Amino acid sequence: MQNVGLENLLKNAKLASREVAELNIDEINNALNLMANELIAQKEDILRANGVDMESAEGISTVMLDRLKLNSKRIDDMAEGIRQVALLPSPVGSVLERVERPNGLVIEKVSVPMGVIAIIYESRPNVTADAASLAIKSGNACVLKSGKEAINSAKAIVKALKSGLKRAGVNENAVSLVDDVTRQSANDLMRANGYVDLLIPRGGKGLIKACVENATVPCLETGTGICHVYVDEFADTHKAVKIIENAKTSRPSVCNAMEVCLVHSAVADKLLPELEKVLVKGRENNGLKPVELRLCDRSIKIINGVIANEQDYDTEFLDYIMAVKVVDSVSEAIAHILEHSTHHSEAIITENEQNANAFTAGVDSSAVYVNASTRFTDGGEFGLGCEMGISTQKLHARGPLGIRELTTYKYVIKGEGQIR
Repeated sequence: MQNVGLENLLKNAKLASREVAELNIDEINNALNLMANELIAQKEDILRANGVDMESAEGISTVMLDRLKLNSKRIDDMAEGIRQVALLPSPVGSVLERVERPNGLVIEKVSVPMGVIAIIYESRPNVTADAASLAIKSGNACVLKSGKEAINSAKAIVKALKSGLKRAGVNENAVSLVDDVTRQSANDLMRANGYVDLLIPRGGKGLIKACVENATVPCLETGTGICHVYVDEFADTHKAVKIIENAKTSRPSVCNAMEVCLVHSAVADKLLPELEKVLVKGRENNGLKPVELRLCDRSIKIINGVIANEQDYDTEFLDYIMAVKVVDSVSEAIAHILEHSTHHSEAIITENEQNANAFTAGVDSSAVYVNASTRFTDGGEFGLGCEMGISTQKLHARGPLGIRELTTYKYVIKGEGQIR
């Protein structure tokens, strides 16, 4: 590795990971609580650093600026997220399986830390605290690589987290930040064999694609979210409008926000005008940004919007934009999702159990909902404290990545002199 500074950082992280792996649960939880305390204690420094990032941001949409921005409550929430992780039972040392062989050997499959987890992410400062707390709780060290948009915020947050580790008597290299924001340092992390045990990219399609295609270290693919909500012919349309409004507008810049609305033709004439009323006219009347509707050739005959092109059904907008398509059956909805989904989160709105079961069985995504918003695909909402990201692959983890997904296992075999 030509980057000597990064190599030294990784060496120190590797050493720290061995020390963290030997800590008991009380020592881990004490460190986490002190990390949370330091976030609060250094809140003003973090907000000042975030202000520098906000002033420097160029060419970023309003919704993406919302991802970048910190305020007092968001820092409080970050600290509370760490405290919630501290309350979780540790997965480390759990006996996952136990077999006693006829020859007397006792074989146990035991959960153990990964080692060093590297996280490459973009403009979300809260990821810094979430990733660090999950790594420490699961007995790992973490190396963080923030995007340039959030680098000052990340530095201030890591400074606070390191202060907490130091107060707890834990090696502060268990949480490290790569100062270099160039693409080369990201490439070096992707190829840091012998130092990085698991790489997790958390960001846009381009970042994830680069990591999956170029990494020589194990890489866990987190997904972009082209999330669908399908309104079935047996849907409660009032419930459907409420869910779609939440899934699209509560925070459109996040990966679990819906991007595509599929509507059964039997309810399209009733539902679509209600959606237009709430998402467009209602928001305009309340001084809010309306949702731009990109409509198929059938839906545009019912409500106002712009005609959709095929690319609109393959786009993670991360904005107040929603593609709409009218379908004639649950099987057609499933087929559309299988063709266009990124395997993140999909939902069906229906009062028909048979159609609900067909949808949950047929849709191949990490989270499939019946009569609920896709916005629940989140570590905190799933009871995991927070998350490292949402995995859309099938090995070794899928869905929100919590502390259990940041461990691996080994076999411990106990005998009394047996030989083969």
